[in-house]
Amino acid sequence: MDVTLLGTGAPQGLPRPGCPCAACATAVGDEARAATALLVDGALMIDLTPGPAFAAARAGQSLAGVRQVLLSHPHDGPVMEVPAGLPQPGRVADGRELALLDGHRVRAVAVDIPGTGYEISGAAGERLLYLPPGAAPAGPVNGNGRTAGGGGGTGPYDLVLLDVLERPDALAKLRASGAVDAATDVVAVHIDHDVPPGPELHRRLAAAGARAVPDGSTLVVGEFHAVPDLPRRTLVLGGARSGKSVEAERRLAAFPDVVYVATGGTRDGDEDWAQRVSLHRERRPGSWRTVETCDLVPLLEAGRTGTDAGARGADAGGPGTDAGGPNAEAVGPGAGRPGETSPLLIDCLALWLTHVMDEVGAWDDAAWEAGGRRALRERTDALVAAVRQTHRTVVAVSNEVGSGVVPATAAGRRFRDELGRLNAAFGAECEQLLLVVAGQALALRG
Repeated sequence: MDVTLLGTGAPQGLPRPGCPCAACATAVGDEARAATALLVDGALMIDLTPGPAFAAARAGQSLAGVRQVLLSHPHDGPVMEVPAGLPQPGRVADGRELALLDGHRVRAVAVDIPGTGYEISGAAGERLLYLPPGAAPAGPVNGNGRTAGGGGGTGPYDLVLLDVLERPDALAKLRASGAVDAATDVVAVHIDHDVPPGPELHRRLAAAGARAVPDGSTLVVGEFHAVPDLPRRTLVLGGARSGKSVEAERRLAAFPDVVYVATGGTRDGDEDWAQRVSLHRERRPGSWRTVETCDLVPLLEAGRTGTDAGARGADAGGPGTDAGGPNAEAVGPGAGRPGETSPLLIDCLALWLTHVMDEVGAWDDAAWEAGGRRALRERTDALVAAVRQTHRTVVAVSNEVGSGVVPATAAGRRFRDELGRLNAAFGAECEQLLLVVAGQALALRG
């Protein structure tokens, strides 16, 4: 089954007509995208794009053999023409199946916004899923690629086309159900101007295990395509308000069962800290679970030990913590669960180091020389060893503090130096190392 993408952009296209933003200004060449439309084996067309006959011709295709045109969403972009000779566009009711004379079967998939997704099966059993812009499956998706109560589905999809950038949670939901696995080719469509085109677009998609292709590309459903190689361990560094936490969260937004590890505690009477906590909570997907702890080694070892035991819960939350809420992670001895190897997002190592330095008395010069230095080294060495041995996907956040003003106190200089050592040692065990500056992620490794 061949799928030609006559367009891969949002309904208004990219660049958007009359938009002066930087993304639209740089969307040229292969990064310019018409509204998303699919041509399946020259016989089935899903959605319309401006000048579909010319778009097909540019892709080396013809619309002469199209027998069915289906729409997936209400259209709010430029006026679309229906070329002469094409059937009038229609939609399939949710859950209903349409059999075409050429052997294709189309099943309508309910989505959580006005519109319809389509599961398309070829004569040889290959299967693809197409979701409209800004959409995710409306109900639970079974492990064989079916929405609950629906028909169809015989395993993970061969190809999935969806709005990865706007709805990474839709991809996470499909992965959680088994409808998308490591061999599924995930292609981003409905691409808009929210992400700069070019390298940044492709970097963000690769982090989600997805890719983008230019308009006019033809994909062979079921044909092997190398999926992006996802790093298992990533360290994200950055200064204050650099966007490092946003970058870390973005890297796991398209994956299910993420465990958010908040290493910060509460600060009574500190309104600024409370606002930071609130921002983290609002930004994080509701499906993520939360652990507030500085006992990181048991969590990192969970993939080998079969338990998240040793993590200590708390009654009140640090950044991003839903203490006691429905998303809180079960913690303590015997708290193992199916998500024991779920991805970990640790935010952040600087607060972890502050906690450990408190415990070993590192702020006092006498205590530091009397054994605090050795105790801190043992704790950091244990953490680094756990990162080296972990089987979990880990994204950790830390502050880069070594490029600013030299601290005025011995304790401040000690913290700066120890955090620099921790970042270097932790980063040495990671396949990918990023530095975030002014919201832009710069790859130092990987």
